[in-house]
Amino acid sequence: QVQLVESGGGLVQPGGSLRLSCAASGSIVTIAAMGWYRQAPGKQRELVATVTTGGRTNYADSLKGRFTISRDNVKNTVYLQANSLEPEDTAVYYCNAVAQPRSGSPMYNYWGQGTQVTVSS
Repeated sequence: QVQLVESGGGLVQPGGSLRLSCAASGSIVTIAAMGWYRQAPGKQRELVATVTTGGRTNYADSLKGRFTISRDNVKNTVYLQANSLEPEDTAVYYCNAVAQPRSGSPMYNYWGQGTQVTVSS
């Protein structure tokens, strides 16, 4: 099994910044991609950004320029730098990993427990 543990959420004022971290541990042969999704109250979970092992990134169009995803492949950790935060960014942010837990097994989707980000004055 693969476990994902997020950290770095909290309360921030509009215009402020946060850095989220997510570390993967457990039985891991390889991780193809890691990323962040978010879910605001009453809304569906949506893509924030993903990054592959090779460093290819994908962002939600509406967040380009304010959010930056990065990854440490040695530490199996993904980061999300969120700048110029707005109240509309308030949501639970979930870490995701597409990983192979055992040699010969397929890739599976894994999720963290989520970390709350609240943008409010």
